[in-house]
Amino acid sequence: MFVSTTTNGIDAKGRVSVPADFRSVVTAQGFAGIYVWPSFNGAFLEGGGLRLLEDYQDAIEDMDPYDDARTAFERVIFGGAKPLMFDSTGRVVLPKPFMEHAGLEKQAVFIGLGKRFEIWNSADYQPEAAGALKFARENKTALRTPRRRREEG
Repeated sequence: MFVSTTTNGIDAKGRVSVPADFRSVVTAQGFAGIYVWPSFNGAFLEGGGLRLLEDYQDAIEDMDPYDDARTAFERVIFGGAKPLMFDSTGRVVLPKPFMEHAGLEKQAVFIGLGKRFEIWNSADYQPEAAGALKFARENKTALRTPRRRREEG
């Protein structure tokens, strides 16, 4: 799983170090890199490993082949994704259009979200994180431990 929040610098060539624990997750899935695309939910990037793309493919395959939503998801996720290979120090080069979409310049914030992660501009992420904390506090009763885990524990 992708967990934690890490801020890393971006150099003049658009290279950024992917957090070591994120690299471990995707490398264990058989790919020495990450898949990243501009989010359709806002001015940030989304990404993950091969398993995430397979999960999205399975979900999309369950949709009607002529559903407009299916085509939109295919175009945005698969058509928009780029495989970014790690260099020898664990960095990737963020494509310029991706950096522009997310407003990335000097720093990138990697936020682990379990099966996927997001990459944000630091200044934009701070109010988003505060809003998420407020929302989580106000809706904490909606979070339940899955039955299967309660029974196992």
